[in-house]
Amino acid sequence: MTDPRYDVIAIGNAVVDVIAACEEELIEELQLNRGGMTLVDERRADSLYAAMPPARELSGGSAANTLAGLSTLGLQCAFIGQVADDQLGKVFRHDMRATGIDFDTAARDGEPATGRVLIFVTPDGERTMNTFLGAGQFLPASALDEELIASGAILYLEGYLWDPEEPRSAMRHAIEVARRAGRKVAFTASESFVIDRHGDDFREMIDGGLIDILFVNESELATLTGEEDFEAGFAAVAGKVPVLVATRSEKGAVAHANGERAQVAAEPVEKVIDTTGAGDQFAAGFLSGYARGAPLEECLRRGAIAAAEVIAHYGPRPEANMQALMTERL
Repeated sequence: MTDPRYDVIAIGNAVVDVIAACEEELIEELQLNRGGMTLVDERRADSLYAAMPPARELSGGSAANTLAGLSTLGLQCAFIGQVADDQLGKVFRHDMRATGIDFDTAARDGEPATGRVLIFVTPDGERTMNTFLGAGQFLPASALDEELIASGAILYLEGYLWDPEEPRSAMRHAIEVARRAGRKVAFTASESFVIDRHGDDFREMIDGGLIDILFVNESELATLTGEEDFEAGFAAVAGKVPVLVATRSEKGAVAHANGERAQVAAEPVEKVIDTTGAGDQFAAGFLSGYARGAPLEECLRRGAIAAAEVIAHYGPRPEANMQALMTERL
């Protein structure tokens, strides 16, 4: 097996986040799924955008956000995702490359447009997301560069992209390529509603040994296992994947790897501004340690530090010098 060229290669939604602060009343008025993520069509996306207060636009997407965090932490990364040949697609590509991430998937001609996520943030920092996947849901297996996938030490996949048929097929193929090359496969469940729709697929991959590193939050773990008790759910999965990482918001995070269990508290945050990207950056912090062979507890602490940084400001990607921050807090 040749040495990998990249630390992490990710396949995910290529979307632009549109983030606005709002009051609780607007969430009720627009009948939004408070604190969750809802898939919407282009017409609904347009109507929600028209109803938003003044907003800021930032390149996002779960796996892409994680790569942005990893890149700022000094890891070599590449991204596979589908944008349209439009202005938002150009913005997304520029932002990825400017962050030091290789992104060469060809843009898609015609409709639909590049995806976008309309994010409403209430005064408590909770984010309510409404996602129009756009071109991202048409990522075909033919767009995959098998040599690229085989050149990454870790293939990172986001559950959000499992919903549309074409990218689901592409990710299944990517898993086969990565495993043939002897690489690790990491998977983030993304959201409980995704597990509701595709839990059988996820459980089959877990039981079949196709996932090496699994990221879930507390509610996703309960949905995946059917266990409301956290410890019961954690135990049900811990023996099936080499590395299990479960985040618990203000209660910290727990991981199990090769018979070892580690747990850390959440990092203190003076004020929670926006929880968008918290899980994405936790994964970035954890993988930044894991890819370099750090102890399990240090990997968790890196995740907690990265998550704390991103929820202290608007937007899903780091603003601080993350390498300096890790040196300071570890």
